[in-house]
Amino acid sequence: MRQLVIKTTAGLDRPEATNQAFTVAAAAVASGAEVSLWLTGESAWFALPGRAADLALEHATPLPDLLDVVLAAGTVTLCTQCAARRDITEADVLPGIRIAGSALFTEEILRDGAQALVY
Repeated sequence: MRQLVIKTTAGLDRPEATNQAFTVAAAAVASGAEVSLWLTGESAWFALPGRAADLALEHATPLPDLLDVVLAAGTVTLCTQCAARRDITEADVLPGIRIAGSALFTEEILRDGAQALVY
């Protein structure tokens, strides 16, 4: 199965796009795909404990549940610059979330067989 790299730039400002990115990531993990979810822009806040619960969307799986699925079997990365702009450090983020930059993102999306999606 191919690697799926998902970048989400949306946060509370675009709840449907945010939930869609997390839902696709969790569904891909459940199907056995290698998943890398990148939190950029306003999605950076979801790297912090309790912040995913701030997004409530009718008829959607709660964001904390989706994030837990991805963290359990995939990779979640917070953009370095996005973190810095928000004064978020490694000590602040949920266990299992790493902070990395565009070089790693580029490496992931250029791997043979990788599929990238941006929300």
